[in-house]
Amino acid sequence: MTGWVTVAGLGPGAEALVTPEVTAALAEATDVVGYIPYVARIAPRAGLSLHPSDNRVELDRAELALRLAGQGRRVVIVSSGDPGVFAMASALFEGLEARPEYHATDIRILPGITAMLAAAARAGAPLGHDFCAINLSDNLKPFSEVERRLRHAARGGFAMAFYNPRSKSRPHQFTRVLEILREECEPARLILFARAVSTPDEALQTVTLAEATPEMADMRTVVIVGNEATRRIGRWLYTPRSVVETVPE
Repeated sequence: MTGWVTVAGLGPGAEALVTPEVTAALAEATDVVGYIPYVARIAPRAGLSLHPSDNRVELDRAELALRLAGQGRRVVIVSSGDPGVFAMASALFEGLEARPEYHATDIRILPGITAMLAAAARAGAPLGHDFCAINLSDNLKPFSEVERRLRHAARGGFAMAFYNPRSKSRPHQFTRVLEILREECEPARLILFARAVSTPDEALQTVTLAEATPEMADMRTVVIVGNEATRRIGRWLYTPRSVVETVPE
């Protein structure tokens, strides 16, 4: 039996947002590897082994998946959202890079709907023009780098989507993020706080930068900051697709 590794995105939470391609891969799998709450979304069945693990052992998960595939197993590594967005696809290749004996492994990356895009769709179209995504966690990079990228993105006029904005272990960092935004953007800039999108706990709140507080975000929240042209139409939030050219004085 020839083994393989598939890294699959489970989407933002609702089962209806899991793609048919991912569902088919899970149906073929002999093993599912992933962070505990993501593996918990997979229904047990005969012939399927589940391998849940903690949040900060991504390279261990990659190693396990590659080793199982080398034994002829069909392995799906599950991520939330899209596996290529701050998730396990990159971790798998990081692990693969250091292990030449696994370089010939049959690997597939299956896209999923990101929390960022699900949140934007719920609100309207706040990412309708140029945008960027920034992971605000400093687990894998210094917070000084988060600050640098945030400031340049704001100066560049991008709409911005923030992942992992505020946790119990680092509640102060999102306060600093808001301070930087207030230094670089106008007070009326619109911000969407989208929590637990597509789940029963979903909650959306749109405020101005002047009204935003750190407590509006937690680890289940995606924060979308509009650009200077982002506006409201009734309950909808959208960013125009065109940019009016400004003439330097």
